[in-house]
Amino acid sequence: MKLFWAPQTRSTRVFWLLEETGIDYETERVDLYAEDRNDSDEFLAASPMGKVPAIVDGELAMSESAAICLYVADRYCADRLAPAVDDTRRGKFLYWTMYTPAVIEPAMSEQFNKVEANRARSGWGDFDSMIEVFDNALEEKEWVLGEQFTAADVMLGSSAVFMRMFEMLPDSRNLDAYADRCLARPAYARAMEKSSG
Repeated sequence: MKLFWAPQTRSTRVFWLLEETGIDYETERVDLYAEDRNDSDEFLAASPMGKVPAIVDGELAMSESAAICLYVADRYCADRLAPAVDDTRRGKFLYWTMYTPAVIEPAMSEQFNKVEANRARSGWGDFDSMIEVFDNALEEKEWVLGEQFTAADVMLGSSAVFMRMFEMLPDSRNLDAYADRCLARPAYARAMEKSSG
């Protein structure tokens, strides 16, 4: 597998997940800001928009961090990082894996850019409702599905850590403790080291 990445991007999530799996992978750094940017055909086949992260795994080429996390967890760590398709927890796993791109990121963008939220119009509600649902999901749980860490926690955990880093995370015992647990994972530390430059 090859991971196309750039520092300070959503690539960190995929580094983290790959480190959790323990599978071998190579990397290719993409200079997103080069004036004379000339992306390889291999990269553009994986990411037609020229965005990272993207992966190539044999014949498969794809981008988008949540999609990559689902693919890798199902292909390489089924039952460990993803409940099986017939597991009753599968629906919640899919919901929480997609919660970051579908709910957290749009709500964060509105909050950061000081856009007036319209809870009824926006599929993600607003920042406050996003935080409330996220916080409630972790009540008396170590990970979003309970005791099992999954790819959904890679997506959610990266968001909790990011919001805390940029002082967007409100006071929340559940979310603060969750971010701490994510930061304490050895695979997270390895991912941060590999994706820092």
